[in-house]
Amino acid sequence: MEGLEIIVLLGAAVLTGAVLAPRLRVAAPLLLLVFGLILGFVPELQDIELPPETVLLVFLPVMLFWESLTTSLRSVRRDFRGIVLMSTLMVVATAFGVAGIAHLLGLPWNAALILGAALAPPDATAVAALGRMLPHRNFMLLKAESLTNDGTALVVYGIAVGISAGGSYTPLTITGLVVQSYLGGAVAGAAVAGIAYLVMRRLNDALLMNIALLITPFAAFLAAEVIHASGVLAVVVAGLIVSFTSARVSTAASRRQTESTWPLGSYLLNGSLFVLIGLQVQAIAHDIDAGDIGRLLLTTVAVWLTLLVVRFTFQSLLVMIIRALDRRPSQRERRMSYRARVVSAVAGFRGAVSLAIALSVPLMMDGGQALPGRNDIIFITAGAIVLTLLVQGPLLPKIVHWAKLPDDTADTELQLTERALNDAALSVLQEAGDTAAGKNIGTETRQLILHEYESRREILKAQTKATEQQHGKEAHHTDETLLRMDILARKRQVLQQLRLEGAIDDAIARRFQTRLDVEEQRLTGVEPID
Repeated sequence: MEGLEIIVLLGAAVLTGAVLAPRLRVAAPLLLLVFGLILGFVPELQDIELPPETVLLVFLPVMLFWESLTTSLRSVRRDFRGIVLMSTLMVVATAFGVAGIAHLLGLPWNAALILGAALAPPDATAVAALGRMLPHRNFMLLKAESLTNDGTALVVYGIAVGISAGGSYTPLTITGLVVQSYLGGAVAGAAVAGIAYLVMRRLNDALLMNIALLITPFAAFLAAEVIHASGVLAVVVAGLIVSFTSARVSTAASRRQTESTWPLGSYLLNGSLFVLIGLQVQAIAHDIDAGDIGRLLLTTVAVWLTLLVVRFTFQSLLVMIIRALDRRPSQRERRMSYRARVVSAVAGFRGAVSLAIALSVPLMMDGGQALPGRNDIIFITAGAIVLTLLVQGPLLPKIVHWAKLPDDTADTELQLTERALNDAALSVLQEAGDTAAGKNIGTETRQLILHEYESRREILKAQTKATEQQHGKEAHHTDETLLRMDILARKRQVLQQLRLEGAIDDAIARRFQTRLDVEEQRLTGVEPID
């Protein structure tokens, strides 16, 4: 099948899935995966291959960068210790747990370790697509873990392939590889983000800013690859830094353009990827001998169950160790309950990165001999991905409902931000009484806007009081526009201060930043007034 026909087919499948998913009350990625499995029965589509470099170099940089831009830095800082342990030690524990089970069921040890490395990391794009029903903190913790764990998995994969080729590794060598992967990736991502910051602060056009933003994840991935570090981690670090600094260099118009185009591109790539995974599963199944299907299916189910058990067990051990070593009240508040650990285990979806690692397994070793078990690795990996998506995906909402996880603090933080921004507007209006003549602001205009914000303050007070009981004019004149622009500037200062102090989450800050951008564009058209 020609490339253009494949593009049209993928686009039609994504559109159909987006239309049918809400009506069928299923997550769109699950439906798209089923579409891919069904399309795999068409003989003309069975030759479609998903090159691993396409996933790693085209799909992942864009999707991971967007997920990083929308990740809460406050959540990362608050749960940094847990994120580091789960993205390193738990990946290693999962890789060896899977390898042990697969080896017991007949897979050669070297191939079993490669399989473990492929399936060890939860997939960030799958988590983002299927885990949004989780409470905010749980979702951000899982998302941050899945954004950073690929570096460890790729190191384990490289070691497993090297051992298969006859290489030997010492503990010092392995430590060096891990440090190179993580530290090199972080440095590369930070360096590219710094360059992007310097470039974007000199641009005023929204289109040019977003072109620079689009180049950033690919440049970060390339920089990391040059120094043999983790390209995935470089993209994530660059995205987090750009997210933190974007308010200082971007404009309302560029941010609105970003918020419109990037989700669309990410959705199309993500949807196409799930369809391609379904197609790839069918293609792999046709290459397997019929006599091996039963053994491989049994191994796939056993490996999938191992992923759930290891994830839950590791988190339980982690909670016990931290509980023994850290008894601070703040730490007790952050501990994961038994039910939260069950939710986290079920929410650990596998996806594109796992399949890309499995497909990257070389056909031949350096000596010319074939790698034993390569087809088995790909089949089991693809089958485990299907099980995590098609079984854990529909099961997760029921598990979340059963877990009765603590409510988010989002409502409280929303009200805090509303009050702070409204007070900032009132302070500008009070100061405007002294500068009204200098800015040609009429007294009637000032009184009109002042009355508007004072009324809003009373409404916010009433809303806050009601929440505590439950849980414990568009501008038409130049002078009015100038005054409202001063109010927007003060609100942005207060919003940035609340974010820096950690009083509100990054997701809350982005929501209000969008609201302020929309108001600025309503007042001025496209670009802010000089």
